[in-house]
Amino acid sequence: MSILAALTQPQPSQSAATNQTEWSVGDLAAALRRTLEDAFGHVRLRGEISGYRGPHGSGHAYFSLKDGNAKIDAVVWKGTLNRLRQKPKEGLEVVATGKITTYPGKSSYQIVVESLEPAGIGAWMALLEERKRLLAAEGLFAPERKRPIPYLPRVVGVVTSPTGAVIRDILHRLEDRFPRPVLVWPVRVQGEGAAEEVAAAIRGFNALAPGGPIPRPDVLIVARGGGSIEDLWAFNEEVVVRAAFESAIPLISAVGHETDTTLIDYAADRRAPTPTGAAEMAVPVHAELTAQIDDLGRRQRGAVLRKLDRDRSDLRASVRAMPGADAFLAGKRQRLDLAEARLRPALANNARTFRDRLGRVLERLARHPPELGLARARARLSAIDHRPRTAILHQIGRRADALAGLDRLLGSLSYRAVLARGYALVRDETGASVRSAAQVAPGARLRLEFADGGAAVRAEGEGPEADGPQDGGRQQDGERQQEVGRQQDGVADAPPARPARRPAKRREPTADAPAARQGSLF
Repeated sequence: MSILAALTQPQPSQSAATNQTEWSVGDLAAALRRTLEDAFGHVRLRGEISGYRGPHGSGHAYFSLKDGNAKIDAVVWKGTLNRLRQKPKEGLEVVATGKITTYPGKSSYQIVVESLEPAGIGAWMALLEERKRLLAAEGLFAPERKRPIPYLPRVVGVVTSPTGAVIRDILHRLEDRFPRPVLVWPVRVQGEGAAEEVAAAIRGFNALAPGGPIPRPDVLIVARGGGSIEDLWAFNEEVVVRAAFESAIPLISAVGHETDTTLIDYAADRRAPTPTGAAEMAVPVHAELTAQIDDLGRRQRGAVLRKLDRDRSDLRASVRAMPGADAFLAGKRQRLDLAEARLRPALANNARTFRDRLGRVLERLARHPPELGLARARARLSAIDHRPRTAILHQIGRRADALAGLDRLLGSLSYRAVLARGYALVRDETGASVRSAAQVAPGARLRLEFADGGAAVRAEGEGPEADGPQDGGRQQDGERQQEVGRQQDGVADAPPARPARRPAKRREPTADAPAARQGSLF
């Protein structure tokens, strides 16, 4: 019977006004079911399994079969599921054989699967496998770079949706095991933009400065509940995988159920089958930790007591094995007696030996008394002492003569000897010597230094004439005038200049002369 014939089949109750059959909802659903089952019967349907979460509590399995254009619900009854050689698996492309029917409670149609056969990897899984291969080639999944999870983190960071059951399960599990402060970074876990939010959350936790106003987590949990491969696809995106790989904070992946696998699971340091399992990995059980510490304490005390018992037993055995005091000292006593017997003759022999040596020494002293040797040594010392003293006195005399000669030479060359002969040294106010009358300005203050002291004077009059005397008579008149002027000014008479003498012939110093022993001062 066709669907149109079934729908137009007359029923007992008809409306007289419209001449149209009235249906109840149940009758219509039953008619549609019979029509669909009669029209199609058993079919072989090819598609990709999606939304499979494992057997239901009743033992039945529910999922969908899809392709690029449509999706149909599928159910496998408990008895059939146990007999299937190929179990349903998320993302697996299969050929399902079964009967098309309807489910009146949802007004939907479905296929009741009786057998499953593999039909090759689906499109989503093919894309996933290709991306996994490329990222693995870059070393993002290398096991040697995975770090251990801290045994007892101070702060736990969670990246998940703030409204789902996942965060409640994690918080509840942490509270049961070992309460720790939790920082939640809310993100979308599916749909457009979810991957970017998850990656930004991972990098945001890593950007927190240690010791800052917001505590930096010691471990991160990226969590999401179960779902189809499309629902979990955000955690297969490359941006999320790279963020997990670059995380400096150890990361636990808890995406989906135990059968769900995403690429972040390979990049994370640990993978948890469920979000609750991630909380169990993050912290230990407080009660178990306390019990373990108590057990270790008991074992330590027991080990110490057992060690003391063994040492006590060993000590007793050692004491029993030790010989008695008499047996231990018998040999030493015998050796002492033997040594005592040998000591007396040895001392007598030693005394005789030293007595003979002393007698020989006294005999040598009698033949060669030390007083005689001492007198000879004193005589030699006296002779040795006389010669250095004579040489030293002679050397001192020669040095004194040389020093006296140098003193006389210094006195004859000093300008004070000239002052003693009646001359005076003229200095200006600064103490510099005045060597010419042209250096003296009228009214200048001068200082005259004599042999016995000095006097301060002031210059008066004019300087010398520009032109000198024309002949000897004028020069003599000038000298007489200067002499008269000095006498009038009260200046002491200076002795007349002596004619220059021929320099005496320089005699070469002899070996005994002071110049031969000491270098010239000039």
